Amino acid sequence: MGLQAKTEKPKNETGTLTARLGENLRRAITSGQFPPGSKLPSESQLSETHGVSRTVVREAIATLRSDRLVETRQGAGVFVLEATATASLPLLSVQNLDPARVSSMIELLELRTAVEVEAAGLAALRRSPAQEEAILDRHYAVRACLDAGASTSEADFALHLAIAEATNNPRFREFLAMIGKGVIPRAALRNDDSEHDQTAYIRLIDNEHNAIVVAISNGDEEAAREAMRRHLRGSQARYRALLREQRQPV
Repeated sequence: MGLQAKTEKPKNETGTLTARLGENLRRAITSGQFPPGSKLPSESQLSETHGVSRTVVREAIATLRSDRLVETRQGAGVFVLEATATASLPLLSVQNLDPARVSSMIELLELRTAVEVEAAGLAALRRSPAQEEAILDRHYAVRACLDAGASTSEADFALHLAIAEATNNPRFREFLAMIGKGVIPRAALRNDDSEHDQTAYIRLIDNEHNAIVVAISNGDEEAAREAMRRHLRGSQARYRALLREQRQPV
């Protein structure tokens, strides 16, 4: 029996399929399934794999392109881009920041990268079921705060502590606990807990967290390390961009 042509779907259903496929591809990219520089499956392959029309595939790819996750290269296909660490996102109020504090936070992020990349890898290898559940709970707690419009800093710190705990090497947790909530840059650099001007930024952080949590849950040591590395190096790049903006002549 020959393949039947796909019938045109109602517009609202097409939009739902597009959003669903876009989210699936976004998660595949942020989890490292499609690392930076890799090529996505062809339009026909995605259509067949996900059971959607090519129109849906094209629209889903367009949303990823607008978010700077992928780029289309004429005659070659669709490729995953490096994380856009310096994307134009609301970050922090420049006028209220001391450049020396920003520089200090960048130094701390470099130190955290050296420690927490390894912590993520060990957590993927050593976590117990209870520890994995705790990581998931802390991850969802960050999202709950974001959805409620509340400060996410405490929940963010708790997630990083839970990952350190899952290494089953107490020194990792002790390191983060010694620094305290100041390990979260926005908590250390702002004088209040308001994050109403940072929604887009926090959602970016949440996507980066999701890649780390998925890799740990899958027991993928290298993917967990890479996701944590992208998260912390991305933060370094964002704050360096902020520092450059502060130093521009008015």
